[in-house]
Amino acid sequence: MDSVHADGRAATATDVAPGARRDLLPLKILVAGGFGVGKTTLVAALSEVPPLSTEQQMTSLSDGVDDTSVVPEKTTTTVAMDFGRVTIDDSLVLYLFGTPGQSRFWFMWDELARGAVGAVVLVDLRRIDDCFAAIDYFENRGLPFVVALNEFPGTDGVDDELVRDALAVPPGCPLVHVDARDDDSCTRALIVLVEHALARSV
Repeated sequence: MDSVHADGRAATATDVAPGARRDLLPLKILVAGGFGVGKTTLVAALSEVPPLSTEQQMTSLSDGVDDTSVVPEKTTTTVAMDFGRVTIDDSLVLYLFGTPGQSRFWFMWDELARGAVGAVVLVDLRRIDDCFAAIDYFENRGLPFVVALNEFPGTDGVDDELVRDALAVPPGCPLVHVDARDDDSCTRALIVLVEHALARSV
């Protein structure tokens, strides 16, 4: 699998900075899902550097467009992307790109997906329909992804197989449980994704 820069360009041997470790593998990962599902929270929880966020205050333009009935406390939204970095071990560093959730910003997904090795699709089981677009996007483009069930109140105890059937998750696609605020559970989801992407590349 080719290494990539944070901007999605393929890395080559000549791109390694002087003094940098030449056995360090940087991979680009997308974090996708519907509006208010926890993408910005996950990137912020994981990033070892101050995360870049394009969160903006929601305005009247979102009235009747963005459904905040289940997340009434949400007052901001990502308008471009979130960015963070997490080192898994001595040989692997991940660059995280959180996608905007609203359909009016989906035109940016193609650019963000360029050079990515895989994606985490965050799911809020209270609004399961909101993640179909992300699942369809990555499945249609053959990009490996994992489905990550974010643990919102009242969503525990749901049978994983029922979720798979409801989402029409393709066979072999991992399904994991995460708390987007908890870096340990989110790191495990990233490791599962990398392993899945590597297995797909063989």
